[in-house]
Amino acid sequence: MTENAQPVFSIEKIYVKDLSLEVPNAPKIYLERETPQINVQLRTEGNGIDEGLFEVTLTVTVSATLGEDRSVFLVEVAQAGVFQIRNVPQSDLEPVMMIGCPNILFPYAREAVSDAITRAGFQPVVLAPVNFEALYQQQATAQGTGEIAVQ
Repeated sequence: MTENAQPVFSIEKIYVKDLSLEVPNAPKIYLERETPQINVQLRTEGNGIDEGLFEVTLTVTVSATLGEDRSVFLVEVAQAGVFQIRNVPQSDLEPVMMIGCPNILFPYAREAVSDAITRAGFQPVVLAPVNFEALYQQQATAQGTGEIAVQ
């Protein structure tokens, strides 16, 4: 293989693309002693932005509720990165973007979520590690094609 044909993967930039925090029932919610129910949702998107450059965004949404209808807080963090990915077969591009890149972004998203919740006056929520390979396989199986669209 020539030097030009070697696969290239590098991080160009990691950044918070969007951060949202809502505490709709403040200040009364701070007087509650009940432990809230925590719900976590993850979504990953990848888009080409230039020749060999891709933006991958990992969106983490954490909501806490008391009972069925009282919201404690809602935090959504879109942690993004610009990655240089070159000389990678097209069949491998999607797994790199949907598994490798989210693995890099997740610690940053976890920190942003925990920090936002703490700044809102609540105990931090520390997200457990995520197996992005298993999530990717589940999503590919659910779509039935074995592939997930990457734009």
